[in-house]
Formats: sequence, structure tokens, C-alpha cells
Amino acid sequence: MNNYPVIIFDFETTGLSPKYGDRTIEVGAVRIENNQVTDRFQSLMNPGCRINSFITSFTGISNEMVKKAPPCAELMEQFSEFIGDYPLVAHNASFDRRFLEAELEYIGKGIRNDIVCSMLTARRVYPQAPNHKLGTLVEYCELANDGTFHRALADAEMTGSLWLAMIETIKESFAVEEVSFELMQKVSRMPKAKVPAYLAKVAKKQSC
Repeated sequence: MNNYPVIIFDFETTGLSPKYGDRTIEVGAVRIENNQVTDRFQSLMNPGCRINSFITSFTGISNEMVKKAPPCAELMEQFSEFIGDYPLVAHNASFDRRFLEAELEYIGKGIRNDIVCSMLTARRVYPQAPNHKLGTLVEYCELANDGTFHRALADAEMTGSLWLAMIETIKESFAVEEVSFELMQKVSRMPKAKVPAYLAKVAKKQSC
């Protein structure tokens, strides 16, 4: 059982980079403790700019939907409180981290959380998967889902299920008794070829 709490989060945005003025239009997050979802956070945001037709077709989020949503600044104040100092996980975390940092900067705050990329971790835990997109991994690991993708809370919940599946795979495949956030973080950053030997070493150390 992983007893440490972690928050899995996902942003839907108006584009690929806050450097070019793109903003967040939806945030979704789940807090996982002891292998269970203990809290959720979800809301649309009004980015103060138009959403183009490609983003609407990709996410299903329209200008009309965000028109009456709270502004980004208001939501990010709430989201900052929700994540606190918890470790964070996101699929393709470099993307979500950029927007998290940018939106927090707008309200005069910085990021103080450790972040792990579940996509990088999955590349090391499931190297034989066809690819490491979230939808592919959900199917590969036979994780329950309702078929909804590219909406923030749905993607966060599926990433959470993937996170727990990877922990169980590490425990079962390498006899690692305790899989900490720090271990997952280290695995996500090391060369794939070194992961089996590292986990075998961890398992041996834990059994002593």
C-alpha cells in the first residue's frame, strides 16, 4: 500500500505554450491516499481570450462554456490551496508544469511542489507498450474508463489509475515492498536500461 498522498492534475488550454499567450481553460485534479481518491478539484476557467475551433473540437470546450466560468486568477487561487505542498503527478508533465507555473505567476505565486511525469515513468515501467499516450496506456493496462479524453478531470482520474497500476507493477514484478513518490521520481528520470537493476537493488535493500 502506498501511504503517501499525491495529487494528479491535468490542464486543458487554449494552445501549446503560455509563452505565446495561451491560457488554461479547465483544471482537473484528484488527491490519492492509500490507493484511493480522497478528494477532487474541477472547474472550467474563463481565460479572457477566445478559444479557437481546433481546441473546441479537441476538448469539447467552447467559448460559450467558459463565458460564465470564474476567471483564471480566481480558480488558480483555489487550486493553489488544493495542491498545497503535495507531490504532483501529470501525464506529459512538462506541458502541465509550464501552465501551472505561468498561471501561478499571474497571481504572484510560485510552484513549490515536486512533480513526476507519469508518461516518462510509464516508458520505464511499460517499455513494451505500443506507445505511451494516456489513452493507449489505459487500454494496455486494462484500466476502467468511460471513454472520455481531453477533459481535465477525466484525464486526471485516468492518470491516477495509471499511477496506481504502475506502483502495483513495480511491486509485483520486482518484489519492491514500498514504492515511494521519491522512487517513482527517480525511475522517471533514469535511463530505461538501468531501471530493472535499480529496482532489484531497492527490493534487496527493503528485504534486509
